[in-house]
Amino acid sequence: MSEDDSSSPYVPEPHERRRNWLERISAAFSGEPDTRDDLVALLRDAQVNGLIDTDPLRMMEGALSVSELAVGDVMVSRSQMVSLPAEASFNDLMAQVVESGHSRFPVHGEDRDEILGILLAKDLLRGVVTGQGARDVHALLRPAVLIPESKKLNVLLKEFRLSRNHMAIVVDEYGGVAGLVTIEDVLEQIVGQIDDEHDEAEDDSALIAVQADGQYIVDALTPIGDFNQRFGASFADDEYDTIGGLVTEAIGHLPEAGEELTLGRFAFRVTRADARRVRAFQVGVLAADPADGH
Repeated sequence: MSEDDSSSPYVPEPHERRRNWLERISAAFSGEPDTRDDLVALLRDAQVNGLIDTDPLRMMEGALSVSELAVGDVMVSRSQMVSLPAEASFNDLMAQVVESGHSRFPVHGEDRDEILGILLAKDLLRGVVTGQGARDVHALLRPAVLIPESKKLNVLLKEFRLSRNHMAIVVDEYGGVAGLVTIEDVLEQIVGQIDDEHDEAEDDSALIAVQADGQYIVDALTPIGDFNQRFGASFADDEYDTIGGLVTEAIGHLPEAGEELTLGRFAFRVTRADARRVRAFQVGVLAADPADGH
């Protein structure tokens, strides 16, 4: 061997690099995890040792958690659904589609629990632009998939993939509409929040946080009971569980950031919302209930 050869650094062959990497993985899992928690602990050790990056670790943890979550844990609640009436005109439907920014919509009859099918925005647009074919929305509807709140997310994800559906209607134990779930809702449990350019940044603060000016920032998912206890309010919670559901129903549509509403002695202003749900309110406590007339 020449002097030049002996001084050259040794560069492993590709198959040797693959073998070394696999050996490290094998060593990391040599403990033979018996439970999901053991497996997560090993994955985290692998991340600390540089075998995997932080983002892949989060996705693997998310994929593992999907099997433990049910549809009811991630669905968009009924009060925050954007559903369309079947008897509306194409122009009225188009206005609601544009306002919401969604691409798929449940369509209901006279009763909102009567889901007739799913309307794709592209099908409606085609009907409006061409002015031909369907005279009402019924002919444009695609079958709606109905699922229980208890269905596991990993099972639903498999069904979404096989059927190529992107939305399912969630029904409660009485057969009424409880909400809806999309493939995006499931994937977010694996890869994290999927925001578009219109989504507001998430605020990780407490559900109810006081501001310097004495007003409050209230997360839309705050249970009505917790809101009542904090502010001495008496909002009913027999129909809606969260303050977001209560305010959304009172406004009459999925609110956008900046919209305001007064309920009793509370002034609500939407501070964060996206195309699918309201996220947070700024809440001011009025000196007196406007209904009292003083």
